[in-house]
Amino acid sequence: MPHANLRVVTRFAGGAAFAATIALAAPAFASTRHAVHAHAHAHAAYTGSGGTTTSGGARIAPATSKNKAKAKSSNKAAKTSKSAKTTTTLVITPDGASQHLGQRVLKLGMKGHDVRVLQGYLSIAGYPTGIDGSFGPDTRTSVMAFESAQGLTPDGIVSFALATELRAAVAAIDTVPAVGKARINADGTATAPTGAPAVVLAAVAAANQIHTKPYIYAGGHGQWNDNGYDCSGAVSYVLHGAGLLSSPEDSSELENYGSPGPGQWITIYADAQHTFVVIAGIAFDTADYGGPNIPSGTGPRWRSDPTGNLADGGDYIVRHPAGL
Repeated sequence: MPHANLRVVTRFAGGAAFAATIALAAPAFASTRHAVHAHAHAHAAYTGSGGTTTSGGARIAPATSKNKAKAKSSNKAAKTSKSAKTTTTLVITPDGASQHLGQRVLKLGMKGHDVRVLQGYLSIAGYPTGIDGSFGPDTRTSVMAFESAQGLTPDGIVSFALATELRAAVAAIDTVPAVGKARINADGTATAPTGAPAVVLAAVAAANQIHTKPYIYAGGHGQWNDNGYDCSGAVSYVLHGAGLLSSPEDSSELENYGSPGPGQWITIYADAQHTFVVIAGIAFDTADYGGPNIPSGTGPRWRSDPTGNLADGGDYIVRHPAGL
């Protein structure tokens, strides 16, 4: 049953009985939890068992918390004795049509794709900012904090020069090895920390393979390489990519995956309606808690807050692959 706050849980049980899929194209919002769930345990397209299972597990207590008529074509022939040269001019407009960060000055009240890019870059640079394409007070605060850190007088306005500095800051971060925990990069992929076991590197690499995919109900349960994934399909894909799972499992099955409690490197959170995985300190989740949501849209993405999804009040069982 959907929560009062309209969060929807993205998960699916999988199986031949659910061959038709429904693509959910609504944007992912900071408190979105997809509330579609199917309890079916048939994996007709697969053989083999899942991860080693044991009973029990650490449980997380719930948080208190027209159609237009077609115009007739006139087929008028334009006759001319000269061939006119066509000149294409790049027009930078203040109405949100700009597509690249730095093409226009950004400030409070503006909207557009470049604002989304700005917000994502600010988050990666260490100034967490909601990614909604709208330059609001929170985005302005993050811009001012970045300006201060660069030794500039903060005014919350993003000029071409400031956008260039921000790009440089993000590029510098991406070249530094991750230490201690995984790092989310400017393109939305993640980099595992130095010294992580090979299986963890494989899990991160697997997640990076599907981090641009949209949310699709039942995605990942009929085939590993799918057009999109639901929550348990995404978690199953990652575990499979790391050699830790032979066939997809729904979130209820993942409640019994592996060993009880959190792991040192990989931890699975699962209840009857949703599941997500934390790898090397960051979450891979279809629900947007703790951003950044790069790329924007629905589907599995890396999240900087490893346990932000616990705020949805789910009754999560905590499991991990044995030895990890």
